[in-house]
Amino acid sequence: MTQAAVEQALEEYRLYNTITLDEREASITAGYNERFHGPTNTTSDQTANIAIHNVDKAAARWAYCERLERAVRRLHPKERLLIEERYMKEDYVYDWVVYQQRFNPPISAGTYSKIRWKAFYKLALTLDIAVEKTSND
Repeated sequence: MTQAAVEQALEEYRLYNTITLDEREASITAGYNERFHGPTNTTSDQTANIAIHNVDKAAARWAYCERLERAVRRLHPKERLLIEERYMKEDYVYDWVVYQQRFNPPISAGTYSKIRWKAFYKLALTLDIAVEKTSND
């Protein structure tokens, strides 16, 4: 469960880094639709709402990516290499490529699994996404 949460966080990071935010734009053409009157004590500022959305969404994405990068930078160098090469690059890479080609010297699949487990555990605790087992699980 914790592993799935960490993988989801890393996938979200990859998504935020590779896909640009589609900014909203204000409609400037007149609409000739019938509009029923609602409460008159409220005002709607379409341009301000769009500007707030565009700024807040981008800032939230940047903060999320920065927080995750800070957590990865605190890891042991081998753990950091594993996470960066496998989960934080734009292109998708298989696990075997990482432990056979990215590590110098290459490591075994068992050692890779141990390093990944430790890195995931540390990231889950740092990002506060660890899933604790209850007595019913």
